[in-house]
Amino acid sequence: MKFSLDSGSGSYAITACGADGVRVNGVLHTVGLVVMPDLLVEAWAPPSVAALTAEHLIELLDGQQPDVLLLGSGARQCFPERTVLRACAERGVGIEVMDTAAACRTYAVLMAEGRRVMAALIVDWTDGEAQP
Repeated sequence: MKFSLDSGSGSYAITACGADGVRVNGVLHTVGLVVMPDLLVEAWAPPSVAALTAEHLIELLDGQQPDVLLLGSGARQCFPERTVLRACAERGVGIEVMDTAAACRTYAVLMAEGRRVMAALIVDWTDGEAQP
């Protein structure tokens, strides 16, 4: 799926999401990544939601202090362990869990609104092709 909206004021825009990966500013990423309007973390671990721990997010959250964290869980919506959700709540960061394609679309909208949004995206389509 390609996106045409690019009116956000940030530097890092998600421009497409599909079975081949996620494109940020036109560059394809085939493994997990974290995107904010002013931050791009490439080759972000973990490879799946099952492997996600609070430690994967704590440093990012403390260093960046986003308003909301969008967790893209791969081909299908899959919730992380409660410790991950608790780490966000303890830092006053709202977390929304959705499949990666939905997280990419939501990021584009929130970024265009000027929100301080962080998208932590797991790029894993093992449950089938992403359905944006």
